[in-house]
Amino acid sequence: MTDYRRYRFPGQTYFFTVNLADRRRRLLTDHIDDLRGAFREVMHAHPFTIHAIIILPEHIHCLLELPPGDRDYSTRWRQIKSAFSRTLPKAEAVSASRARRNERGIWQRRFWEHTVRDEAGFAARFDYIHFNPVKHGWVTRVRDWPWSSFHRSVQLGVYPVDWGGDGMEGVDYEGS
Repeated sequence: MTDYRRYRFPGQTYFFTVNLADRRRRLLTDHIDDLRGAFREVMHAHPFTIHAIIILPEHIHCLLELPPGDRDYSTRWRQIKSAFSRTLPKAEAVSASRARRNERGIWQRRFWEHTVRDEAGFAARFDYIHFNPVKHGWVTRVRDWPWSSFHRSVQLGVYPVDWGGDGMEGVDYEGS
């Protein structure tokens, strides 16, 4: 069995990528209210702060900060995925392995996580998250993607409304 090693630091900020099992589906944006409800439900039981988030049809990128003394992000993602899945009819294909474990076939089992170590790493991932719908070709301007914390960032004065236009091809999250 693969040994997944995750670094867990209490009160830390992490960058996550969480994917649907079938990357051709549009479940996340087609059922955005259910996904928002799943986040609210879990945030109520296990508080956390979302600094930046992008919901694409088949995956999520998120900068999430845990409360001081708390390092359990896995429970939060498991519960978000589970709460969202419960809202959907059982129509997806399920492998024999998933059936044995009584799992649905909506999400990839794992998620990708990176501990944000400094302000430069935070800023790089913050930009990467917001530019992602342009990167994937869903829109040509960041402001045109409705399921993004970009709009909140504009209201807070972090970005100008036209951020992410020409010259943004190099946005990446390489860094610490």
